Amino acid sequence: MESTSSNGGHMFSRRWVLGAGATTLVTAGTAGLTACGSSGGSGNGGALTAFVYGDGDAKVQVQAIDRFNASAAAKKAKGKVKLEKVPGSEYPTKLRTAMGSPNAPDIFFNWGGGSIKAYRDAKQLVDLTDVIESDPVLKNGFLPSVLTAGGLGGRKYGIPMRGMQPVILFYNKTLFAEQKLQPPTTWDQLLDINKKLKRAGITPFALGGADIWPELMWLEYLVDRIGGPQVFDRIKNGDASGWGDPAVLKAAQTVRELVDDGAFGKGFSSVAYTNGGAPAVFAKGKAAMHLMGSWEYNTQLGKFPDFARKELGWTAFPTVEGGAGDIRNVVGNPTNYWSVNARTSNKDAAFAFLRDCASETYAKELVAIGAIPTTANAEKLLDASPNPVFAKFQYQMVQQAPAFTLSWDQAVDPNVSTPMLTEVNKLFVGKSSPSQFVSALQGLK
Repeated sequence: MESTSSNGGHMFSRRWVLGAGATTLVTAGTAGLTACGSSGGSGNGGALTAFVYGDGDAKVQVQAIDRFNASAAAKKAKGKVKLEKVPGSEYPTKLRTAMGSPNAPDIFFNWGGGSIKAYRDAKQLVDLTDVIESDPVLKNGFLPSVLTAGGLGGRKYGIPMRGMQPVILFYNKTLFAEQKLQPPTTWDQLLDINKKLKRAGITPFALGGADIWPELMWLEYLVDRIGGPQVFDRIKNGDASGWGDPAVLKAAQTVRELVDDGAFGKGFSSVAYTNGGAPAVFAKGKAAMHLMGSWEYNTQLGKFPDFARKELGWTAFPTVEGGAGDIRNVVGNPTNYWSVNARTSNKDAAFAFLRDCASETYAKELVAIGAIPTTANAEKLLDASPNPVFAKFQYQMVQQAPAFTLSWDQAVDPNVSTPMLTEVNKLFVGKSSPSQFVSALQGLK
């Protein structure tokens, strides 16, 4: 799914919350929720149940299930799939309730990483690593960095089933031209650009600090560029001592230098992304750049279409001199995944259904709704997307990425996500020092 924001340990779609015009994120309680899954293929005439996050993208999954149920593959595997769309705000809670009941879903949508760790630890997931390796359709059907990003401990537990959302450095082409600037490829260049912009009375970066997760993107990229993807990999896999890596401290120090230098202006902590505040600051020329997920293009197209079409530029996050990270590395939301319940009675039918996600038909249906598929041969389909140039930039960015780091608030255990975001915010607003930030993260369990 799209990027998610954590609230009380639950995860929500940033993109679809924005699309619905919502300005708040409400946590659904467990009261009144019933598990409607059918693990073991019972209760639905032998059909396997698939839980999906019930937003606008779900129509692609509806089409896929209709196609699979009518296919020879379903007949051969002696199984069909029944889709249950779960409202977005209820999804994490309802999945957790269902997975602890006799009526758990056979197949379910997730964000990979921390969102499935509890199920992995409880031995409720099918380890798909060997299944993927032994099936050329699955092994060669997806971009390798995306397949890897959804897993845990080097094992794969999910098959990509929605579009990609890498975090991209967007910039205002008109402002850059007026100030005779080029997009930065190194950190020193970025700092030089910041100086020139401030002299011209322009805030270098828009930042929706009131939501906190936009601040997290800065740390995600800086830790990668300074220490390489292996630093956060340790943390994602449950090693809290990884927060003590020198790259985390250096990233925190770099963030504080940016804040103290005025890179985000003075009021960023009261500006939100979810209510359109930060995108408006950017589109109106008050800030020259915006580090944001790829959904920023659609956000701008909806609110400021002329800016989106004529002035919006995009580039990779720069390198940090002396750092171990490759400029081709990406952070953000690789995609969403289907995982399979270890208790399902018909794994053959489940695996046969998962293979459809690698098909060109499935990829075309994603492109038709404006998503960028993570399948290996999707680039040739992108001329049909709303902005082919931007779509191809995104696709190539992910295709060429040696590593794709899942957003930290999705990758860590849900119990860690909320306190981690609190510490990120304290760092940005000056309520903790870089060393206090590192110590606090090391104490999270």
